[in-house]
Amino acid sequence: MRRPLQMVLLVLSGVGLLHIALFTDLYLRYVKEGMRPLLIASGALLILLGVADVVSSVRRREEDEHAGHGDDGHGHSESGVPRVAWLLFLPALSLLVYAPPALGAYTASREPAKAVAPQDDFDPLPATSPIPITLSEFTSRVQQDRSRAIEGRTVRMTGFVTSAEQGDSWFLTRIMISCCAADAQSVKVRIHGTPAPSANTWVAVTGTWHPGGTLGTSSASAALDARSVRKVAKPANSYTDALPLTLTR
Repeated sequence: MRRPLQMVLLVLSGVGLLHIALFTDLYLRYVKEGMRPLLIASGALLILLGVADVVSSVRRREEDEHAGHGDDGHGHSESGVPRVAWLLFLPALSLLVYAPPALGAYTASREPAKAVAPQDDFDPLPATSPIPITLSEFTSRVQQDRSRAIEGRTVRMTGFVTSAEQGDSWFLTRIMISCCAADAQSVKVRIHGTPAPSANTWVAVTGTWHPGGTLGTSSASAALDARSVRKVAKPANSYTDALPLTLTR
């Protein structure tokens, strides 16, 4: 790969990073929201390095010509790079042309659900019905709240659909990341009582705890008897376990 092409690769990568971080929400498919300033800085730095390399090459050529060091037939050939290096252009171009989809049901179905952090004290549940609740909080309430406050209460959660081994149930799922998509973990709640929508469909599910095991202990199942399932718009930042989204008509 010749030096000019290396410069192009630097600039192209920088432009791609700035494109997804400044003008779209695509960066949220790869990293958490707080990484945006670092992506912008990285993109700007890559462009500056590419431009600086171009300026340096032009000045060096002018100095050589001024000093009379023209091409005497023994030009300095730049070391070659294996052809596979051309593949480096693919990720750079993908940032501008094609962005891979966010992680979803395929990933969630192939890994165990994230262990819920131990919790001793729980705030009283609000009197509203249904109660907006995250999948993580619902799981904690079911398996750790010894007051059994969740029993008989109607809750509403949102997430995307993941198929289950059992044909009579499916999973409502959320994927969360600590830094980037490489460390993604999922939280799942099994849904009973309604046919599964298509995989990766974002839905809001309203229902009550599905009895299984002893409520308030680790033997309790993180499961819901669904009363209604409604489609919702996919959030821009889908790698969080946020409260239920606004229902769509």
